[in-house]
Amino acid sequence: MMEDPFDALREQMVQVIAIYAHYSSEKMGKDAFDERVMEAMGTVPRHEFVPLELRPHAYADGPLPIGYEKTISQPYMVALMTDLAEIEDGMRVLEVGTGLGYHAAVLAALGAKVYSVEIIDELAVRAKENLKRQEVTGVEFRIGDGSHGWAEHAPFDRIMVAAAPELIPPALIDQIKPGGRMVVPAGMADAQQLMVVDKDETERLKTREVMPVRFSALETVN
Repeated sequence: MMEDPFDALREQMVQVIAIYAHYSSEKMGKDAFDERVMEAMGTVPRHEFVPLELRPHAYADGPLPIGYEKTISQPYMVALMTDLAEIEDGMRVLEVGTGLGYHAAVLAALGAKVYSVEIIDELAVRAKENLKRQEVTGVEFRIGDGSHGWAEHAPFDRIMVAAAPELIPPALIDQIKPGGRMVVPAGMADAQQLMVVDKDETERLKTREVMPVRFSALETVN
């Protein structure tokens, strides 16, 4: 049987991520991402979660447009955020910004139960179709303003935010489980930082900045 040409491209993508991880070790405090994260990145077919005309570029290490002035994040950033989240099997994860479903598929591959909120109806519909086609289970969807989280299913072990608010929404902080963590880009467009927010068992917060980033602004309903 002929080998899928995307397999080799995906393998190259994982190698590039590993190189970036090594050279960012000073900021990260380690020189490699978790093996489970790398395995998920090497397994989930990213080309199935981008527009058809962009499939040849699916494994390049850069963001790609998915319509509605939104993008799918660069593979390195998906791997970085997932590694920072320290996902464990069975964790309940809120994802703010479904896009076309790629990051949800990566989280599900790590055994997470994913609750994903997308504000743009058309993207949510396409994400659901993409995940169904790839037989990804363990992902629930809601169309709405992600800055409000998903209170009905809170609290969450982890919260992953795929777009940048200027200030972290209080509702999202409230929905972090004691002992849980949120990974979120935040700040003005020209001064965003990727941040890790930990909530300890007494609900005290500890925030650290990881690195400068540039994400689409978190869209909200006025």
